[in-house]
Amino acid sequence: MKKIIGMMLSGVMAAALVTGCGATDIATGNSNSKIASDTLSDGVLTVGTNAEFPPFEYVGDDGQPDGFDMALIKAVGEELGVEVVVENMEFDSLVSSIGSKTDVAIAGMTVTEERKQSVDFSEPYYNAVQHVLVPKDSPIAAYDDLIGKTIGVQLGTTGDFIVEEIEGATDQQYNKAVDAVNDLVNGRLDAVIVDSNPAGVFASKYPDQIKDLNGEDFGFGIEEYAIALPKGDTALKEAIDVAITNMKEDGTFDKLVDEYME
Repeated sequence: MKKIIGMMLSGVMAAALVTGCGATDIATGNSNSKIASDTLSDGVLTVGTNAEFPPFEYVGDDGQPDGFDMALIKAVGEELGVEVVVENMEFDSLVSSIGSKTDVAIAGMTVTEERKQSVDFSEPYYNAVQHVLVPKDSPIAAYDDLIGKTIGVQLGTTGDFIVEEIEGATDQQYNKAVDAVNDLVNGRLDAVIVDSNPAGVFASKYPDQIKDLNGEDFGFGIEEYAIALPKGDTALKEAIDVAITNMKEDGTFDKLVDEYME
């Protein structure tokens, strides 16, 4: 896990010289302290998430956010030699919180041009596609079948943006994807659009009531998940990118996938 030291000392210091971001030693009290951006000068990485998106983030048995993204960002923090503090909030507030309430955000967040106007992103760490959840006996099977339907989505997500473009569809927005799924089960919605992994989790909870349809059959494209970062903090971006690369090379990333995705 600690292969980052030499690369950090050379790569991030070089980035700091080029960009003018004053890289700072993080005094963490252990021999593996790293170099990173001024964002981490206090030795703490404050992370925003929305723990309503299993298996990427959810509230664990201890009442704290858990899931693949939480394990990933904590492993990044270990690579950087900083403490990770997680703040759970509404998904639609994550981008605006960066730079004020939080340092970064991770929440199964898709990289979009709109979001890139406000924040930068790490290198993508996961590819996904939207899926469509429908009642077990629903005839919905293709994009045109969604025309004029009432469709549940989590506010501010890709599904939310998709429904806005479907002719005659009613975009029923929820703060939590699970609330949309509950309304689907109870007959209040015709469909729910949500990312593939959460769709599988929700469908497994209601196997006799809903079915999970692959979004590729609806023409939905592949999306990239990444960590949202403060705009212009190139030193922090490079540090996090290197950390993720190291975890993929040493097997840590695959272990997290096996633990949370399988």
